[in-house]
Parts: sequence; structure tokens; C-alpha cells
Amino acid sequence: MTTEWKLFADLAERAGDKHVTVDASAGDTVGDALEELLDGRSELTERVQTDDGELRSQINVLRNGTNVLVEEEGLETELEAGDELALFPPVSGGCCSQ
Repeated sequence: MTTEWKLFADLAERAGDKHVTVDASAGDTVGDALEELLDGRSELTERVQTDDGELRSQINVLRNGTNVLVEEEGLETELEAGDELALFPPVSGGCCSQ
């Protein structure tokens, strides 16, 4: 079974696509799927992980719209059939008043 990652902003640019399918299935973890995503993508890896292989603190990882790092069990969250994963860089915003 495969799982699809949706990548946003510069992460999509570094991966070469906004949608990347990886070999990960129900019972694997989000971390397993992330490893598959990063495999062979050094530019993306540098942006997502520290030199020690840890996830950078500003990267957001979502499973079906839920941030697994905050609301689930982090990268140890188990995948279920049909899960959709997303990777977001830091989001900054703000607007100006007119």
C-alpha cells in the first residue's frame, strides 16, 4: 500500500512536487512514512531534519488535518488505511491595517 504526502511552500520545491507517494501502509508509523519521503531527497532532508536526524521544531506534520506532534503520538502515530499526510514549513503571517 502507498501513502501520499502533500507538501507545501518551499518543501514542495525541494521535493520536486506538491504530492509525493511513498511506500508506507496501515500499521507503519508517520515516522516510517517520513523516512520514505526523505530517502534520496537531500535538499528536503536538510530543511526538515537537524544534523542529528531530528525533526526541526518549526516543521508541522499532519495526518488527516491533525498535527501529530501536538494532538497525537508524534512520529510514532500509526497510519491507517487512507490516511493523508502533510508537511508544512513554519507559517508566518500578519497583515497590515489600512
